Amino acid sequence: MATDHIDVNYVANLARLELTAEESTTFQRQIEDILGYIDKLNELDTSDIEPTAHAAPVFDRVREDEVRPSLERDAFLNIAPETVNDQLRVPKVIEEM
Repeated sequence: MATDHIDVNYVANLARLELTAEESTTFQRQIEDILGYIDKLNELDTSDIEPTAHAAPVFDRVREDEVRPSLERDAFLNIAPETVNDQLRVPKVIEEM
């Protein structure tokens, strides 16, 4: 069993969860098993292993920038639901207090 202890009932209270006695016992056992697995991993010698952010290499797929035709301003304003002074009108998103 792990040397660290996490009280399931305390965590459930913080999360405002109501656990039955059976759920509390089950979750407590599961958390202690997880902490035991972590302790087992800590026994491994990782001094020669470089830290990584991902288990597998991640490569970005980046396309070349290229100029493309876009929607003309007047065409966009013609299909907009509401415009004012040649601008798109949108609903107010900030509420006053």
